[in-house]
Amino acid sequence: MGGLWWWIHARSVREIRETFRDVAVESDAESLERAVRDPDIEEVDIDAPVMPEGLDDLRAERDAQRGRPGFGAFADREIVYLRRPWDEGDPELYLMEIGADGRRLREVLLAEDGPWIKNDAEDWPINPPVVDLYDPELVGQEVGRDEFEAAWERAEWDPERQTQT
Repeated sequence: MGGLWWWIHARSVREIRETFRDVAVESDAESLERAVRDPDIEEVDIDAPVMPEGLDDLRAERDAQRGRPGFGAFADREIVYLRRPWDEGDPELYLMEIGADGRRLREVLLAEDGPWIKNDAEDWPINPPVVDLYDPELVGQEVGRDEFEAAWERAEWDPERQTQT
């Protein structure tokens, strides 16, 4: 689906996530095999003083976040529940259940003028990470599990859903 790719040499997945904002770290065998076969993926050492274009911005953005209150508050959590817009400036709010890798597990669209709609990971053929768990802005968006579960129970399945579990 696009995006920028680099082969980053680092000591850990955590180090990559702490160093660069809004990154997905692929470590499954299939992704790694695909990366090894792609001669266009640039190799980068995480300790290099200069990063390739694109990655340099992600490091600068992370550096700016690092000293702010709330930085990394959710980095070690297995599940995080948030109330947030899908994109900045989006008027619709979602309750999201987010896994440790930043991917949505379940979500509820809190529609103002219609039924609340629920979806889960089975509904998304592509589920890229949508939440950077190191982002200090997330602290103000956290909700409790009970609030999420109550909304999940109240919501209806998306009419586009092919299968219901």
